[in-house]
Amino acid sequence: MHTSAQPLLSQILPPSPTTLASPPPPSLSTPPPIPPFISNSGEPTEKVRCHLSISPSTMVIRFGDPVTANCSVSRMDFFALGWAVKLGATLSMGPFVVWSVDKMTEWNEKPSCFALSEQGGPCHINLTLTVYKPPDSVSISFVNHTGAMFEGHQYTLQCTVQDVAPVEKLVVTFYRGQTSLGQPQSNNNIEKKPVNESFSLNITPSKEDDGVQFWCEAKLELGPDGPQRPPVVTSEKLTATVLFGPQLVCPTKLWVREGENLCCEVRGNPPPLVTWFRDGQVVALPTNSSRKDAGKYTVSANGLFGQKNFTVEVEFLAGSGTTISCNRHFLLAGLLMQMINCL
Repeated sequence: MHTSAQPLLSQILPPSPTTLASPPPPSLSTPPPIPPFISNSGEPTEKVRCHLSISPSTMVIRFGDPVTANCSVSRMDFFALGWAVKLGATLSMGPFVVWSVDKMTEWNEKPSCFALSEQGGPCHINLTLTVYKPPDSVSISFVNHTGAMFEGHQYTLQCTVQDVAPVEKLVVTFYRGQTSLGQPQSNNNIEKKPVNESFSLNITPSKEDDGVQFWCEAKLELGPDGPQRPPVVTSEKLTATVLFGPQLVCPTKLWVREGENLCCEVRGNPPPLVTWFRDGQVVALPTNSSRKDAGKYTVSANGLFGQKNFTVEVEFLAGSGTTISCNRHFLLAGLLMQMINCL
């Protein structure tokens, strides 16, 4: 159960409470530890004879918010009823005792309601309490790296979450654009106070990652008793620069019609210097092709990773095209055929 405001006393107390057999002893809010009694069946007495109930039985509280819980006993043979707590005050009315805190400032509070009976001895029941705090900030960076990345090399993304509690409820998600890459979780399931935690994820960028934004999200998964909208904090977006190429984009065999432009792109980052050769001579790609332009061409691309040479064979189809069509339909067909041949 998640609470953000303290309920009125009338909402948790019955209109006509009954009175226990004798008044409770003076200090009921901080009793000494009570060992469990064992019944004849070998089970602790709180499972057999303890007629205590707590409402609510589970609470999820944001640090600094008020807390109110009620403990009641259903039998009249208990002469003492109270709360064992570090923080707050208790108000007892007959078989009901209320624990209330104006501002929850204790991270490790473990509330326990206890009762004492002349015949059955002591018994107690615990309130499951989670105190949480959303992160102050979330940031993303590369580990031991700044600037551009090389295609095919491995890099480590790091998501740093500042001042969050409890860290065992924290789920961090890495994103490439809107695609989830992974959800590492913390191994720290002991610390209840706010901590700083870093999560990492290895990536191997490709040319398709050039210009892509990487980011991460920190969410507190507090369960059904937590807030309806779990606390979420996101990082800034990190735009990747990937160095690659040069790479020939068009197929090695290019089909065109007379009158069409010859289009064949060579990509790379940074953009490579591209030179076309035919029969050993530097040429410019024709903008209004004719059948005399058929044949083999050599593409020389000089980029950051050195020089690469590609061979492109130009063949003509029947009919004629337009100078602005740039043989796009046939370029696509050529690419598809090239992919089929590679399978």
